[in-house]
Amino acid sequence: MSEESWHEARLIPTSGISGAEEQERRATSAVLAVMGVVKEFGKTLLSQLGSPAGNVETFIEVPFMLGEKRCYPDGLIRVTRGARSWTALVEVKTGKNELQTEQLENYLDIAREQGFDALLTISNEIPSAAGQHPTSVDKRKLKKVALHHWSWSQVLSTAVMQKEHRGISDPEQAWILGELIRYLEHPRSGAMEFEDMGANWVAVRDAVVAGTLRASDKSAPEVAARFDALLHYLSLRLGRQLGTDVLPVLSRKEQADPALRAQGVLSRMVEQAELVGGIRIPNAVAPIHLIADLRAGRVTCYVDVEAPREGRPITRVNWVVRQLKHAPDSTRIEAFVANARGAGAAELLGKVREDPAVLITDPKKDIRSFRVALSVPMGAKRGRGRGAFIDSVLDLMDAFYGDVVQHMKAWSPAAPKLREAAPVPEEKPELSSTALSSQDGNE
Repeated sequence: MSEESWHEARLIPTSGISGAEEQERRATSAVLAVMGVVKEFGKTLLSQLGSPAGNVETFIEVPFMLGEKRCYPDGLIRVTRGARSWTALVEVKTGKNELQTEQLENYLDIAREQGFDALLTISNEIPSAAGQHPTSVDKRKLKKVALHHWSWSQVLSTAVMQKEHRGISDPEQAWILGELIRYLEHPRSGAMEFEDMGANWVAVRDAVVAGTLRASDKSAPEVAARFDALLHYLSLRLGRQLGTDVLPVLSRKEQADPALRAQGVLSRMVEQAELVGGIRIPNAVAPIHLIADLRAGRVTCYVDVEAPREGRPITRVNWVVRQLKHAPDSTRIEAFVANARGAGAAELLGKVREDPAVLITDPKKDIRSFRVALSVPMGAKRGRGRGAFIDSVLDLMDAFYGDVVQHMKAWSPAAPKLREAAPVPEEKPELSSTALSSQDGNE
């Protein structure tokens, strides 16, 4: 028999997963065990929860009594450093299973009674904003116990970034972390990607197109929240590929009050039929903005780039065109002139390459900035796959960053040069010597 049909032994096998319970138990045990063994991975994850750096111990299905009822949280993490100890209960869901309010509140009560510090939940639910929890609980139960959440996408992204980009000092620990990554990436692990825009996506989208959607409609906030969750997932996914922390673009007010961001997305969707957001990639030329026009059925990514502050308008246009060697001809460029309001001159990159002057409306006015954009048809389906909204957004962002943004650099003036010293003319003596010398010729 050929060796091609042999299956390599895996540290964390996906075979034998018989149902949701077994899936959750195996995923919990795998992640907690690797956190305890691979020090850099465990430290990176636990530092997000306020845990001290120290010795990590992990357990699964630890029994506790709550009144007369016996409860079994999926796991427990204990970190000790000297006399200090930090402990968190862990609740895990895989697949499409969602966290339950009653169960979480019971575990919060147990944590409070035991003097534990936190309750950590892990599921495929992605909150619409960093720091938010996808499940609502009684806030009075959070006075002494912190509630944290990781999505499986976040756990996987952290594992990949730690192994492939930040590095693991011990080769054996690196191999163990690689086995966890392999397991979480397998479809049977239950650690799914972002796969659904929600049950109300089609109805809300159709209402927006018809112009009948109201902000008071109960289904509208859910779609707005799912869009922000998609942006959060997109950031994790792109960060995993780039090896850096990619974050959604939020103002300081939105960071302090997530409800403000949610209200802004909802209002824009109702009033202008658009879902809008953005992501910030370290050292990129500018934040990448995303607009999903539900009425036009188009998804657009764009960046705003400052033009050079010197040179003629045609020189500035050529500057931006030179940076778009890998961009498709369908890329749209818009030029904004100084002290002007409204839209600027816009044209597709293919025509600008042939004639840069098409972006110049007045040669006497300086071009202040450029907007570089790429647009594609918007998928309509709520799930994943061909013709799906999620895939149209993800594919566009990958193409826009790969073909456009990663090749662009902000303009910077050339360093000043030292002036060359002016040549000093030779001074002729006022009087020439007429005395004879032995060095004179016969003449």
